[in-house]
Amino acid sequence: MPISENARSSEAIHRKLRAIAAVLLDPAATEHERTNAETLKIRLENQLRQEATPERTWRDIMFRLGRAAKEIKQSTSPSSPKGDWTDHAFRLGRALRRGLKK
Repeated sequence: MPISENARSSEAIHRKLRAIAAVLLDPAATEHERTNAETLKIRLENQLRQEATPERTWRDIMFRLGRAAKEIKQSTSPSSPKGDWTDHAFRLGRALRRGLKK
């Protein structure tokens, strides 16, 4: 049972632990299945403990907030320099519009 990036929530880990417990309690499970389930159980419990620490959660939130702010800062298009051809076209269009009104 590989743990994907989408299954990081504690609820998903609890569901996986329940499934592993069912394998461990199954009398028809082989010895290899039981050892695999036991190692997965230990790994998932460690991951659940890591997710429960408030320091890590706080740091993750701040890191993601900083990254999002950096992306927002970089995603804005740079302002066009003065004297660009679009500025001249805008002024020409405004002059023509005023001239046609008179």
